[in-house]
Amino acid sequence: MNTPSPTLANKKSFKDWQYAFTSHIRDPKNVAIPDGMEARRIKIYSDLFYNNVEGFISDGFPVLRSLYNEDDWHVLVRDYFKVHKNHTPYFLELSQEFLAYLQNEREDNEDDFPFMIELAHYEWVELALSIDETEIDLSKVDNEGDLLEGHPIISPLAWPLSYNFEVHKISADTIPTEASAQPTHLIVYRDHEDEVRFMEINPVTARLLFLLAEDQALTGRAALQQISEELQHPDANAVIDGGISALNELQQRGIILGTAK
Repeated sequence: MNTPSPTLANKKSFKDWQYAFTSHIRDPKNVAIPDGMEARRIKIYSDLFYNNVEGFISDGFPVLRSLYNEDDWHVLVRDYFKVHKNHTPYFLELSQEFLAYLQNEREDNEDDFPFMIELAHYEWVELALSIDETEIDLSKVDNEGDLLEGHPIISPLAWPLSYNFEVHKISADTIPTEASAQPTHLIVYRDHEDEVRFMEINPVTARLLFLLAEDQALTGRAALQQISEELQHPDANAVIDGGISALNELQQRGIILGTAK
């Protein structure tokens, strides 16, 4: 009969102990303390790990946090801490991990806000843009180009978004119970001074940005003409006039950089 060497046995034993230790850290109420470890000492570790994670999540989702009382918030974060297996060691990326938990792992709970995932996504976008290290290559952009006759270039630091709820208006004093009658279209962007801002746009502007992002050869005029046809608008020039006004405003805000050279 073969027996494992002392070294292999010790490695297995240590791995088992590590697993028991981390399992208790994740869920101290339901997982027993590993044999031979003092309760007071392991509570220090447990509190330290949880408080660090909870603090970063609270900072990353301030509006969502403001909607919960103390007990309910910690129930939510504790469930994330117990259920989700992080794929990054970086605290700045915890917001993305928490969002992934809400989207894919959190079990349906009738007490959850119906807009919880959309609001969390919106708040994550704000943080993601604030730390985005994308370098904008302006060598291929004509910032004085004709936005109708050329192809308008959308900044990589401008994210067009659509939600069922007016997430940008949610606060502790404004808590919607049902989705809006029409989708809410927003652009969250980082401006010339590296400040993260948002802009609410209408469906036509949202469609315009989508078309420009999809076809790198499409001119502003061609995109607006396509929209006019889709709307079956009786006056294509009116759509084009409104569209050029929208493009000019977007360029002033740094959402449109110019036209492709």
